[in-house]
Amino acid sequence: MKKITIVDYGLGNLRSVSRGLEKAGGRPVITTDPADVASADGIVLPGVGAFRDGMEQLGELRTVILEASRSVPLLGICLGMQMMLEWSEEQGLHRGLSLVPGTVRRFPRVSGFKVPHMGWNSLSSVRQDNPLFEGIRPGDYMYFVHSYYADTKDRYTLAQTEYILPFASSIWDERYVFGVQFHPEKSGSRGLCLLKNFLGLL
Repeated sequence: MKKITIVDYGLGNLRSVSRGLEKAGGRPVITTDPADVASADGIVLPGVGAFRDGMEQLGELRTVILEASRSVPLLGICLGMQMMLEWSEEQGLHRGLSLVPGTVRRFPRVSGFKVPHMGWNSLSSVRQDNPLFEGIRPGDYMYFVHSYYADTKDRYTLAQTEYILPFASSIWDERYVFGVQFHPEKSGSRGLCLLKNFLGLL
């Protein structure tokens, strides 16, 4: 059985992510131990909260995650995805892990739209040639809760969603580094499909 590590840095819905991975067929371990992250076959970086707090609380785990991401699949979820980018404009300008080029920006104020973007929304486009999205199609719905979005180039975008403006709801680089803005563990059968696909990459 492959070792799947969920990084616990003090922010995030760790138990629901763990249950989602278990339903997908994995046996995840929630850990704060850098050694567990370094020895994992796959890493999940979850998170709910502010970008600056997340980066500060990663501590020494930051270096371990960067090193491990060169050789094993990494999946960032919600805040975890945002921290994979280079910069965030939340509460000032803050540097991220720089695993994927791009910046985290706040949704603009537009009449008729509430921020945070909360609830079910569809994927307006999907890179179906990517193994993370096998079996997932444009029009499939995922569950979102966020006030900030990933601004990155098309080449780093696996899926796009529209709310106020089109934004990258999933990002990647050409190694096994993936991020999703939505919560797959709360997204029903389509989210479960994505988690199974991630486990299939290990």
